[in-house]
Amino acid sequence: MERNFYWVNIGDVPQWYLSTPVPASGGAFEEPWMFGEGQSLPVPGATKVRVRSPGPKRAFVFAGVERTPIVSEAVANVFMSRAPDDVQLFPLSVEAESELYFIVNAVKAPDCIDEARCREIQRYAEDDPFPEYAGQFRWIQGLRIDPEKTEGANVLRPLKFKTAFIVSEVVKTALEAVGNLGVSFERVTEPPELH
Repeated sequence: MERNFYWVNIGDVPQWYLSTPVPASGGAFEEPWMFGEGQSLPVPGATKVRVRSPGPKRAFVFAGVERTPIVSEAVANVFMSRAPDDVQLFPLSVEAESELYFIVNAVKAPDCIDEARCREIQRYAEDDPFPEYAGQFRWIQGLRIDPEKTEGANVLRPLKFKTAFIVSEVVKTALEAVGNLGVSFERVTEPPELH
């Protein structure tokens, strides 16, 4: 059976903007981008986020420059029921909000990009000032992944392009059923070829 996948991005809808998550005790995380690395993390402890720019509250947004996925309890339940082995959910308090929110950390990063089908790939240069990015992609236009190489994941970050937060159609459909999302979905699998 064909599996379709979607790149989840910031949606073009009015929404609140949340800052980068920080420890509730104060200060900042040593690696604020850790929630976008596609790997399992130790529990970060009590975490909070402030509203950087007010607007309509959404059930799923990306926070800070690191684009950390932050979701409502209803959306967190979707991830737990549809992709329990693919994510970690860390409770988060949002400034001046009584409801509980969660950081969604995708823990799988399979090597699944279908380079031949991507429209355009910008690679990190050999002499890039960040040698840890060697072999990764700076940006991709028309991202395509090979569903056969997703290792059965329903939520993932592609190994060489962890910027992309990818969900399967099963997860996408369940998220859309929750509604009030501050995100959009771009299909990253090819439609079946007509013969």
